[in-house]
This record gives sequence, structure tokens and C-alpha cells, in this order.
Amino acid sequence: MDLFTLITLLIVVAALFAYLNTRLLKLPDAIGIMVVSLGFSLALLGTHWVYPDLFGAVRRTVVGIEFDRVLFEVMLSLLLFAGAFHTDAAQLRVERRSVVLFSVVGVLLSTALIGGGLFGLSRWLEPATPLPLPLCLLFGALISPTDPIAVLGILARFKLPENVKLNIVGESLFNDGVGVVVFASLYELVLEGPENFSAGHVAWLFVQEAGGGILFGLVLGYGLYRLLRSINHYQTEVLLTLAGVLGGYLVAQQLHISGPLAMVVAGLFVGDRARQDAMSAQTEEYVDKFWELLDGILNAVLFVLIGVELLVVQFHSSYWLLCGVAIVLVLAARFVAIWLPYRLTRRWLTLDHKAPLMMTWGGLRGGISVALALSIGSNVPHKSLIVAITYAVVVFSVIVQGLTLEKLIRRLYPEDATTDPPVPASH
Repeated sequence: MDLFTLITLLIVVAALFAYLNTRLLKLPDAIGIMVVSLGFSLALLGTHWVYPDLFGAVRRTVVGIEFDRVLFEVMLSLLLFAGAFHTDAAQLRVERRSVVLFSVVGVLLSTALIGGGLFGLSRWLEPATPLPLPLCLLFGALISPTDPIAVLGILARFKLPENVKLNIVGESLFNDGVGVVVFASLYELVLEGPENFSAGHVAWLFVQEAGGGILFGLVLGYGLYRLLRSINHYQTEVLLTLAGVLGGYLVAQQLHISGPLAMVVAGLFVGDRARQDAMSAQTEEYVDKFWELLDGILNAVLFVLIGVELLVVQFHSSYWLLCGVAIVLVLAARFVAIWLPYRLTRRWLTLDHKAPLMMTWGGLRGGISVALALSIGSNVPHKSLIVAITYAVVVFSVIVQGLTLEKLIRRLYPEDATTDPPVPASH
């Protein structure tokens, strides 16, 4: 399938599913589109025996999309920049200690807890063919980061105490970059074997990827800020931000540094400094609207893709028990990875005692975890099981956690928890 046909098909399907959600389900955009997409996929799975040719054609189309490449090489840079651009950088600076703590220490701790837990559970549930420890740790790395795309889209409907919301959003913006670096390091361990694994090399890779990404993001953000400040022409300024994101992400890939972290830092810098003294009111309005619309369109396409990936994920009967246990394990590890650093450093943090529970349930997984799982080479043993477990955790996270998030907010923060009313459908 050529590129134009693929893009057209994705936009048409995303628009149709978004319309059905807005008109009928009236769920938060990300959840509603994914529910419709999953329903569509289940209906297609039901036609497998009746219309095998139709099912085969659709499945081949989904396989040809290469979800991991579409997300990491096309969509992720734009989505992360848009999310960071619309985040209050000044408020985020106030919460910087907890955001850094949870996005770095939390991801590393969660990776170890999930990896070790899955290793033990697989030996107990499947004693004949237990999962190797490096592969379990790899799953821990890809499932530990919360997805900023899912988090931002759903939390936008709810009113939480600002410091709690900023920690959830800020952590999700940064921990995916950290998670990708940890995943890359552990993937090398899986491929090369423990005997060829160097801790020093991994430490250097982490410094190069994460530190280089942050530094490059600052340089990119400052460069965009200077360019925007030198002119007053909103069409050109919108184009400059778009070119900066796409070009900057490409350069980051060539330099082998973290593109996701670079986009987050650049988005925060431009959203903060450029708003203050580099944009006119008209330019700010147009740049805001452009990135808001682009973010909405890409979000719709992304959650359509997550839903239709059900057609290619292999769920064998032996997988179901491990999938269910993994969902509980991931939630438990997430809580410990938040609660333990919080307890040890709470005197320096602004969060209350209810925040760890809120951050656990509000830390949604999404497309990044699915893309990382799909990027694992087919030569890696048990890949289909890892993909199935990842998909089960992501679907549970977005649908179950996302749909019950409002109830938890109302229970924990009844004085703050109000939901933005849905926009009524026009007739």
C-alpha cells in the first residue's frame, strides 16, 4: 500500500470512529476511539470464518502499517512536542524534584519489580518453559513508562489539585524517554547475552541518550525561540515550529540521542519563553490552535491503530492467565515505584499522602509500550507472548483505568473533582 493511500485510510477511519464516539458514546476522546476501534476489530475477528478473504485483506493491511515505525518515526515527535508546549513550564519547575524522581527512579524501580515478578510468576505458572530473566526485564522496561499521549488526553477532562496533575503529566512526558533508553539497553542484553553485557557501556549509553537528548532539546528550543522572536508573521512561525520538531527529531536520531526527551524539553522551552516575549497575541493563538488540532488528529489516529492491532496480536489460550496476572503485577509495581520514593523524600515534595494512589491509577499505558513490544525482533524467543501481555495491559489501562479515573478523583479529591461537561452534539 502506498503512503498516500495509507494516510488517507487512517484519517478516514479515525474521523469515522471519532464521530461515532462523539455522537453516541460521548466518552473521553482517547478511550472512546479505542473502544470503537476494538469493537471494529472484534467484529472483523468474528467474520474470520464467514468472510476469510475480507479478514485476510484487512489483516494484511494492518500488518503492513508497521505500528512501531509509524509511531516512533512519524507521530511521536509531534505528539510529545504538542503535549509539552501546552504544559505550564513555570508550574512544572515547582514540581521538578518529584517529576525527576518518579520519571527516573520510578521507571528503574518499576522495571526491576515487574521484571523480577514476571520471572517468578512464569516459573510458577509455566515451569516447563519459564521466561528468561533478561526478557522479563525487557518487558518491565517497555511497560513501566506511562504514556503522555493517553494521560494528557484523558486528564484534560478532569480537575485535580494542580500539583498532582502536573506530577502525572510531567512524569509521563519525561519517563517515556527514560523508558526507551532503558529498553534499548536491556534489548542489547537480550540479543548479546549476559556474558557480553557491559554495565559501563549501558551507563554511558544512558548518559549519551538521556543527557544528550535534554541538552539538544535546550539548544533546539532556544534556536526556535530566537527565530520566532525575530519575526512577526504567524504563518511562518507556525511553519518554523513544525520544521523544528520534524528536523530536530531527525537530527536527534542521527546523533543517537533521545529524540523523545529532546522534543519534550524543546516543547517546554518554546511554550514558556516564546509565549512570554517572542509571539504576538495573534501568533500565540494560531500556534496554539495548530498544535492543539494536530495533537487531536494524531491522537485519534494513534488510538485507532492501537485498537486495530488486535487483529495481529496472537492470543493463545495459554497466554490468558499470564496476561491477567501481569495486569495486577504492573499495577502493584507501579504503586511501589511511586510510594517508596515518595515515602523516602516526602519532606521535600509538595504532594499529599493520596498522590501515590492517584498517580498509580492515573499512570496510563498506551501506544509507546505497544510500539516497543512490536519492535522486538522476531528472532527473540517468546516475542508473541510479550506482545500479547503488553497489549492486554495497555487495553486494561486505557479502558478500565481511564473509565474509572473520574470516580477515583471524586473519592480522593471531592473538593476539587469536577468534570468538564461534554460538548453537546449539534443537530
